[in-house]
Amino acid sequence: MHIVVKSRRNLPRTLERNYPKALILDLTSKGKEPWVKFSPFYPIEDVPIPFSEGQVGASVEGIWQGLKVFETEGIDAKKFEVSTMKGLKRTVRKFGTVLGHQKGMETTELLPYIDARKQIYAPMYLWALENKLQQEVQQIKKLAQEYDTIVLLDYETNGDINDPSKPLSHAFLVKHYIEDNFPI
Repeated sequence: MHIVVKSRRNLPRTLERNYPKALILDLTSKGKEPWVKFSPFYPIEDVPIPFSEGQVGASVEGIWQGLKVFETEGIDAKKFEVSTMKGLKRTVRKFGTVLGHQKGMETTELLPYIDARKQIYAPMYLWALENKLQQEVQQIKKLAQEYDTIVLLDYETNGDINDPSKPLSHAFLVKHYIEDNFPI
């Protein structure tokens, strides 16, 4: 099984030229069913909020954005319930420098970016893969037997959880999961 992650920003003809016999799956919020469900923006519902006993949110991205703390703004619990895949991002342009991600709803402890990826984002996404996306994961594994290559599309292509220079690619997390080397 050969899985590669490429940017959704690539032209379809470029991807088709570079991977002529590949199956191309768009795992972004612009993807089609069922692949759109892999988007962290997708409201898979009842995602446990890390370090917050009994608390859940609608999407991985909503929880990630909601726990973000800025110099002028604390957490935003309203983001936990957003189920439209819109209006989730919270930006430095609006709220100033990111101070970290709050370690759950019951504390004021802030995690630095890489620690937050390892303790909040990746565990939430792993939970989603194991508890909400098993049918789709199995579909990809089955399709991998029919195609030489599967190309997973994402807007981000950073597959290194320890590289803070770019956002982490959820498509790479899917690839790592299927290949049994999830990074946490």
